[in-house]
Amino acid sequence: MIHSEIELEERLSRPTEHDIAAIAALDGDLMILGAGGKMGPSLAKLARRATDASRSKKRIIAVARFSDPHAAADLHASGIETITCDLLEPGALAQLPDAPNIIYMAARKFGTSGSEYLTWAMNTYLPGLVAERYRTSRIVAFSSGNVYGLEPISGDGSTESSPAAPAGEYAQSVLGRERMFEYASSRWQTQVALLRLNYAVDLRYGVLVDIASSVFEGRPIDLRMGAVNVIWQGDANSMCLRSFQYCQTPPRVLNITGPEKLSVREIARDFGQRFGKVPVFSGEESATALLNNGAEAHKLFGRPTVTANQLMDWVAHWIATGGRLLNKPTHFEARDGKY
Repeated sequence: MIHSEIELEERLSRPTEHDIAAIAALDGDLMILGAGGKMGPSLAKLARRATDASRSKKRIIAVARFSDPHAAADLHASGIETITCDLLEPGALAQLPDAPNIIYMAARKFGTSGSEYLTWAMNTYLPGLVAERYRTSRIVAFSSGNVYGLEPISGDGSTESSPAAPAGEYAQSVLGRERMFEYASSRWQTQVALLRLNYAVDLRYGVLVDIASSVFEGRPIDLRMGAVNVIWQGDANSMCLRSFQYCQTPPRVLNITGPEKLSVREIARDFGQRFGKVPVFSGEESATALLNNGAEAHKLFGRPTVTANQLMDWVAHWIATGGRLLNKPTHFEARDGKY
């Protein structure tokens, strides 16, 4: 089990031999745009630790607004250069250093609502600016499985060749992000990989945390989205770092998720057994859900190292022992794109 946030952060950023080889193969420095969110800090630390292990001299630069000064200080203490920057401010991108390798994470996330204009600015307008500013760099950009439509629960989920069918303004704006990087790839031959993530989990946030917290506190679990895919954030970080070798034009699209198709009802029942509680449900399962097929990425990177069952053990222990939560619900149950 993982007993503290120090242990959690160490596990999330622990490099594998594949991570070390991937960072050693990169030509030049790495800059992460939007590194202050839920995944960014551990990804930056993974890159730093992999760089140190490879004995290569690369700058790892984390760029974000860093509204929490502790986050920037923590990264700096880990040997990561930090730049405090509001990327939407006019002229901000021009002030950033050049870097041949870019990870793009800046976004208004799934689960947000209101101020839709800001969602579009962050998710579509800003990527267009970044794509032009770093048109000669390799770019690995996070996208979302929300760009797909709902798939039959009886099937295998959306593949990279499935048509885009985004529901609601969040998903539409994320598809807009992809289109901006596709434009750069077409116009300037920018080498790009687009990672359609669904859904990253650590012990402080994510779909499993949402369901487990509801069971633990006796709140009803909404069954309208009856099945989900999840992936341990550490595995998603690793796949991201190893995606630079697959940057190309036109962009390479990869679904980043776990291999398991999980029933929300069964997840809740499993957590109920772990907690000694009876879960409460609301709504009814539909025949369709937002499900992604990560088989292509698993061929390239191997299957995730942490299984869904192990994740549920960790999450249950974390919640039962009072581990800190980020209190940022995913709203994964929404089916109409209105989060």
